[in-house]
Amino acid sequence: MSNALAIASVTAVLKDLLNNGVIDHDLPSVVGSDVAVTALPPDRIEVEGPSAQSQLNLFLYQVTPNQGWRNNGLPSRDSRGQRTANPPLALNLHYLLTAYGVNEFHSEILLGYGMQLLHENGVLTRDAVRTALAPPTPVGAGLPAELSALSTSQLAEQVELIKLTLEQMNTEEISKLWTAFQAKYRPSAAYQASVVLIENDQPTRSSLPVQARNLYVRTFRQPVIGEIRSQAGPGDPVVAGQPILPGYRLVILGSQLRGDDTLVRVGAFEIVPDDAEVSSSQIIVPLPPDLPAGVHGAQVLHRIFMGAPPEPHLGMESNVCPFVLRPEITAPVSIIDSSTAADGTISATVEISVNPAVEDSRRVVLLLNEFRPDESPPVSSGLPHSYRFARPAEAPGSPSGPFATITIPIAGVEPGDYLIRIQVDGAESLLETNADGRFNAPQVAIS
Repeated sequence: MSNALAIASVTAVLKDLLNNGVIDHDLPSVVGSDVAVTALPPDRIEVEGPSAQSQLNLFLYQVTPNQGWRNNGLPSRDSRGQRTANPPLALNLHYLLTAYGVNEFHSEILLGYGMQLLHENGVLTRDAVRTALAPPTPVGAGLPAELSALSTSQLAEQVELIKLTLEQMNTEEISKLWTAFQAKYRPSAAYQASVVLIENDQPTRSSLPVQARNLYVRTFRQPVIGEIRSQAGPGDPVVAGQPILPGYRLVILGSQLRGDDTLVRVGAFEIVPDDAEVSSSQIIVPLPPDLPAGVHGAQVLHRIFMGAPPEPHLGMESNVCPFVLRPEITAPVSIIDSSTAADGTISATVEISVNPAVEDSRRVVLLLNEFRPDESPPVSSGLPHSYRFARPAEAPGSPSGPFATITIPIAGVEPGDYLIRIQVDGAESLLETNADGRFNAPQVAIS
């Protein structure tokens, strides 16, 4: 591959090719004046005045990525960020060959000879590149430093040879180009030089050769989860729609659930189920004790043992099925720092013990509903009171939990007995019912 000097080297090789053609065809005698070959921007060409002369000018006006080589060698880094390859920068160079003449017909003569030279040399051979970029001899020791540096571009050693292609440009494209050049238009022809491969020479990390190959063939059996239920404990019935509480067991129903080695991923936890609890249509696993309340996802994983000695590798994965783990209020609720306002309402702090412990990042909401055991429905004193209070955000620097006891301030609450619930990220604790099917617990007295 060539280095960053390749772009300038291509221009130098093409200029040398045109210059040799001018000499070989004796163009000065054809046009009756000296002929120069340059590689300058069009706005720097003298077209009038005593210094104007007939000349061929080669200008690089655009560089575009080469689509064929664009993704070669990618990715260039491994998972640890270490360089594994030096992908080449593949470029197409777009040139404008312009003929300037001081006399009538000079422009057409020079452009014709220039186009013939580029047509006959459509591929820049390695020998031609080496000759054009050869280091200067002692006779030419006075050459500019930039021309001497081009001999180190390694353009002749790149994998693909440079090919020249005549490009067609319509009147609008030509007009836009010369407007951008801010120069007077002269007869021109556009060419594409492709492809220039610029590569970094940084060292790369290579892997050791493979000594042995192991081939494993498995049938495609992807597990599918259709429904998630819960079981209070071993031997208890599995009831559809039963809430999922801490300490319960998760029941996964679906198809093709059993694999050679089956795991269940619940949130951030991976659980190895008891083999007796795994079948093709059902898997039962205990909930992780540290799983917080809220919405979680369950997924069945099939591992495959490969290698010598065999090691587990991830095989098929099921869809992720969501479920809600509800929190529980585990102890009597305490009312602290209670005070009574002028209108008789109560302000206080409610202290609640919950299971599982609540992380600081979770959104917690306290729900209070007035309890009236003797009225169904209540009509004597209006509708029962109900309140909703959100736990305030913790101050910066506070402990991050998780917390088995949470405190939530309340204000403007009418005195009375209240049914109490909490919501953790939308997962709501359950209320108990009496023999009549009415909610009666847990309760808290606010006075």
